[in-house]
Amino acid sequence: MFDEDIPTSPLVSLLHRKQTTHINDKLKDANLSSGLYPILINVYKHENMSQEELASHLHINESTVTRNLDKLEKKGLITKTPKKRKKIINVTQEGAKIAQKVLDYDEEWDELIKKNLTKKEFEDFKKLLIKICEDLI
Repeated sequence: MFDEDIPTSPLVSLLHRKQTTHINDKLKDANLSSGLYPILINVYKHENMSQEELASHLHINESTVTRNLDKLEKKGLITKTPKKRKKIINVTQEGAKIAQKVLDYDEEWDELIKKNLTKKEFEDFKKLLIKICEDLI
């Protein structure tokens, strides 16, 4: 289906689009866009994280984090608590439910990827993705 000499960027883009569609279809009832759920997941996994720490952890700028946190807060999925010069972020009970759903859907996505790979191939694939991403940041 693909030429052997295809650059990697269209393949990475295709994977990203397909994964985004998978999650968005599953989260229609939650009205949560693909730009918001990585933030929600990180806040869910790391309690009492500051906005600055979140931006650093996700490798995105603070203004994007602030804008998206405002959206999550309006949806009742997170709380922002001022602490000195920082805002500490935590998920609400509803936010935790949705975050767990996203994690479950991410697991489903991984299962879709794994179905035509051996366990070793999937592990190697994931290690390579991590290595590439770490080298880029």
